[in-house]
Amino acid sequence: MPQFTLGTRSLAELKGVHADLVAVVKRAIQLTVQDFSVHDGIRTVAEQQQLIAAGASQTMDSRHLTGHAVDLVPYVNGKLRWEWDPIYVIADAVRMAAREKGIPLRWGGAWDVDFTASDDTPEDLVAAYVARRKKQGLRAFIDGPHYELPKAFYP
Repeated sequence: MPQFTLGTRSLAELKGVHADLVAVVKRAIQLTVQDFSVHDGIRTVAEQQQLIAAGASQTMDSRHLTGHAVDLVPYVNGKLRWEWDPIYVIADAVRMAAREKGIPLRWGGAWDVDFTASDDTPEDLVAAYVARRKKQGLRAFIDGPHYELPKAFYP
């Protein structure tokens, strides 16, 4: 099994992020078979506004603004890639790490599910989330690289 480590940029993105989330990310990189980079940790208000304008985010109430969220993007053949197959592999490792540490997580692939407690595959979680939103007449906003500490446990 390959052994990956967080690079200098990833570690810099984790500065200011809540210690529990940092612990999960550091454990996940040890468990995963898919390398990843911490693409976003803390964001400024201006950065968040730009992401909303670009359609990459939907709220100014982002957990990135408070250090309670990270985006973990697959690193494939020397490049960051927003592709679902490696995103699912990373999600498995993140969930395993969170469970080991007893830390609840919310995942951008299925916003309305207790990600840490679920035993469904990441693929099934995304499909079920999209189906629930469609049934409600709502659009699903899926953000596979996004992980956050839930407000119920981390206000």
